[in-house]
Amino acid sequence: MTVRLTMLCATAADSGPDRVFGDGALTERRRRELAAVRTTLPPYPPALRGPSVRCAQTATALGIEALPEHALRDLDHGIWAGRSVEDVAAGDPHGLSVWLTDPDAAPHGGESVRALCRRTAAWLDALPPDADPLLTITEASVIRAALVHALSLPARAYRHLEVPPSSVVTLTRREGLWSTRLGRLTVPQRRQPSDGPAAVAVLSLPTTRRPAIA
Repeated sequence: MTVRLTMLCATAADSGPDRVFGDGALTERRRRELAAVRTTLPPYPPALRGPSVRCAQTATALGIEALPEHALRDLDHGIWAGRSVEDVAAGDPHGLSVWLTDPDAAPHGGESVRALCRRTAAWLDALPPDADPLLTITEASVIRAALVHALSLPARAYRHLEVPPSSVVTLTRREGLWSTRLGRLTVPQRRQPSDGPAAVAVLSLPTTRRPAIA
């Protein structure tokens, strides 16, 4: 029995000090990038998405019908929601440091990384076998937690998994074992030839197989 799940990262925020904890709308630039690739996507049956604004807007920009799934929600950042990393670092440097190093810490009063990994693992394990290939549009945090489970990594490894915007992770479960394939939605730059019409941007979905992360 096989379960095949494709997870598309909807997160568009930077990872620097200006990054804001919690939900946020897509920028106009991000909307245009997604709109440029929507006509080249393969057809999908109805998909699932995280309940956040950015997941909803990503699905809409790609022209994908996606139902909200509460289990695919972002990590609960508690009282840090809506605040920038820089702001939290200035106001609670110890709490931020502990949260970044201890998967059981939740100084913001929200959800710990280990709790996120556990609920994501429970959702993955409950997926019915032999269902149609499933597409989810969700948060980087949920995808990182899914990789922790699929690769049998400790929760502490969560911080070492990079999931960029528009990255695509395909998880396949066969006989109780998960395998992974990583890719990314890319839109080549438009180039204006010296003579003739402008080239049209085309979607490519490069995929590479990587060994399990130690």
